[in-house]
Formats: sequence, C-alpha cells, structure tokens
Amino acid sequence: MVESTRIVLASRPVGAPTPADFRIETVELPELREGQVLLRTLYLSLDPYMRGRMSAAKSYADPVEVDDVMVGATVAEVIESRAASFAKGDVVEAYSGWQTHDAVPASSVRKLDPDKAPVSTALGVLGMPGFTAYSGLLKIGQPKPGETVVVAAASGPVGSAVGQIARIKGARAVGIAGGPKKCAYVKDELGFDAAIDHRAPDFVEQLRAAVPEGIDVYFENVAGAVADAVYPLLNTYARVPVCGLIANYNAAGEDEGQDRLPAFYGRILIKSLTIRGFIQTEFVKEMYSDFLHDASGWIAEGRLRYREDIVEGLEHAPEAFIGMLEGRNFGKVVVRVG
Repeated sequence: MVESTRIVLASRPVGAPTPADFRIETVELPELREGQVLLRTLYLSLDPYMRGRMSAAKSYADPVEVDDVMVGATVAEVIESRAASFAKGDVVEAYSGWQTHDAVPASSVRKLDPDKAPVSTALGVLGMPGFTAYSGLLKIGQPKPGETVVVAAASGPVGSAVGQIARIKGARAVGIAGGPKKCAYVKDELGFDAAIDHRAPDFVEQLRAAVPEGIDVYFENVAGAVADAVYPLLNTYARVPVCGLIANYNAAGEDEGQDRLPAFYGRILIKSLTIRGFIQTEFVKEMYSDFLHDASGWIAEGRLRYREDIVEGLEHAPEAFIGMLEGRNFGKVVVRVG
C-alpha cells in the first residue's frame, strides 16, 4: 500500500485563515484500479480561489468539506499506471490537491512535455492563471491598439500576463502592485508602460497621472480601495473583466458601511460600461488550444515573462497560502512537494 501525506481543512476560517484551520495527516491509498494512474506530486499550485473553497457560502464550485483534502492543481509523476495512455515516469498536470500521492482516473490528467517548458509552468503562465489572463482580457476586455489597460496585482501570475498580453496587442499597460520592488519588476522586467504602488500615500494622484486619456479596460483582480481609485477614471464604453476580489476574501461578514450600489449603477449607466464576471473554465473549449499555442510562442520569443515564488515542502503550504492572501508572495506561488 502507498501512503500519502496530505493537508486537510480542519475548520472553516472566520476572517483570515490561520494555521489552526489546517491539519496534516497520513493515509493509505487504496489499490490502483483499472484505468487509473498513481501519482507522486512534484509541484502544488496555491491560488486565491482556494480561500473561497474553505467557506460554506454558495459559490461557483462546491466548498471543501471539513476533514477533506484542500483542493489545488498539481504537477505529478506517474509512478504506476493501469491505463494504456500513460507509462511510469510520465509527468502530468492533475488536480490532486494538497497531498504527496494520489490515485486518479487517467482521463482526468494531461501529459506534459518537460522538453518544451519547465513543468511548473503548467500551474502558472501556461496553466490556469495564464489562461485566466488570456481569456478574460481577449474575450471580455478586447483591448485595441492605443487603448489603456489597467490591472491590479500586476506582479502576480494573472496580472503580469494581462499587462504583457495587452502590450502584445498594441495597448498601453498600467500595473498596480504593492511596494517599490514589485513595481520596479512590473515596469522594468515585464515592460509595462507604468507601475503604481497602491501603498503610496499619493496612489490616487499617481494613477490619475499615469492614465491621462482615461482607462479603457480594467482587469479586476482585487476590488477594495484599488477599485475605488480606478472606477472614476473609466472611459465611456470601458470594459471590466471581473476575475477576482482578493481584498474581500477574508471578510468575516457583510459590509455594514454606506450602500454605494446606487452610485455604482449610475456610473455603469452614464459611462455605458461593460462589467462581466467570469470563471476561466467557461472559455476552455473555445480558447485553450489557442492559448497554449500563443503563450508558448510568446514565451519562446521573450515577449511573455513570468516569475515563480517557490516554497519548499508540503508542510509549508498553509503558511505560504496565508502569506499569499496578505500579498507577501512575489510571483506565482508554487510548492515544491517532491
């Protein structure tokens, strides 16, 4: 029998998660069945959406139940196969979650080619975050040459790809990030036209100066105070793909402040705004093959760059996840498990 070390949801967090909300345990996996592959996890992706899965609130996906393994995309090595399509030693993309080993149907995994790109990129720039940026920006944002695209969390895996793809499509890219180091990376290494520190005391004034002709596309990753600064600068017919609301993920309850919804609706009407929430899975059938082709080519050409924040050891996943929600990461957070 194969043992798997795993991290489960010990309790549903109220507000920000704490280490006490997770528990590490070891279990024996059942015998491999026909059509399955046995996987050893190499890399685990940590992503903001996981905070929503820790809650019992109704959402686009079922929550993780207490005592169940935390969900997450993985890159894994096949160590045993009972499926003709996979052999021992193959490297695959899976959705095994926070654990060292898993037995899954072969139909649920995708084979990776380690010679084409580092396999960890299947969790970032060539995976869900990269595709989120590609599909949301091109399908909903539809940037045109000369327009201005603004994206928050611009040093992260989604935001960094959004700005670079906007530039590839001929638009101006303005990134919003936390701290001078991240802003320097966004502008100097990723090639954004401007990078604004949302922690700066004059953030609102800096943002206004960076978009003298207004904002045509705002890729929403954050909400909160960043969105408050952006929305007054949106041009008529601006498009807003709503990808994430990380500023609100740790909220403990309903906001009891002033109801700003009427003013928000008024801005949508007056400026003829298009605001569209999306989950990247809805565009997979239509756009994923184009994404892999385009993104792989852009990486090879040096036009699409990425940064990974590697964490060593599955046992450090809870701490890294909590830090990511607080903005302590720098790039795509990946746990090296194996």
